[in-house]
Amino acid sequence: MPDVELIVDCRNTLGEGLVWDVDAQRLYWTDIEERALWVLEPRSGEVTSIPLPERIGCFAPRARGGLVVAFASGFAFFDPETGRREDIAPFEPDLPHTRLNDGRTDRQGRLIAGGFDEVEGKPVSSVVRLDPDLRITRLFNNVACANGTCFSPDGRTMYFADTPAKEIWAFDYSPSDGALGKRHTIARFDDQPGMPDGSCVDAEGFIWNAQWNGRRVLRYAPDGRVDRVLDVPVLNPTCVTFGGAELDTLYITTARYLMSAEQVAVEPLSGGLFAYKPGVRGLPDTKFAG
Repeated sequence: MPDVELIVDCRNTLGEGLVWDVDAQRLYWTDIEERALWVLEPRSGEVTSIPLPERIGCFAPRARGGLVVAFASGFAFFDPETGRREDIAPFEPDLPHTRLNDGRTDRQGRLIAGGFDEVEGKPVSSVVRLDPDLRITRLFNNVACANGTCFSPDGRTMYFADTPAKEIWAFDYSPSDGALGKRHTIARFDDQPGMPDGSCVDAEGFIWNAQWNGRRVLRYAPDGRVDRVLDVPVLNPTCVTFGGAELDTLYITTARYLMSAEQVAVEPLSGGLFAYKPGVRGLPDTKFAG
């Protein structure tokens, strides 16, 4: 098996939110804690870091141009070229300890995003759906740290992980209206070294999940069977997505968040962007339809 390769030595404090823009052939990700949006042009190798007005948990390209963004405090449209921000709606203004965290568009172009109680780690936040008409619907409550949102190739299953619960869940999902159905657990992390963080789905319907504090990425079959274990040379893999012209490269963000200076000195590649050729292809993310 080929090794995981360091692509950008970006030294992110908390790299997250990987998105491949098929039209632009660009990779985007965020360093949440440093309030930066990173952009990689694989064809030229050019890397850009764009300052942000606020921390970003997740985002998606818009069909109309620019990005729809889950800032820590709420949803907004954001143009990375000009820095223009157009607020849509706040997120949980009655809960000062929570912020928006992980999310992804469904196959129809709705954005699903969830919260994180970053002060006490309590299950007090929620997961919501932002529709193209900008209506927001709460899908479920009792979330401590939303992660791992992704969708099966047919769009009828939504995968999700509340990181402290150390499980990956599969929900029945309605492509027609974005409603959730029954939930069941497909993977438990009790016997794993880390906890579930960001995920994506490949063209075969398998789930790739980054293990926070686990030094690896796992590929799960839809029934939860571990199909492959990919070692990553740093402590905290955070998010994964497929990109490249053929959607055959798995990109992996990492973090040095909460690591001591001594730990970073031992693992100086922490916070870098890595890539891997897994021999399978991914699926393009649908742009936000609003």
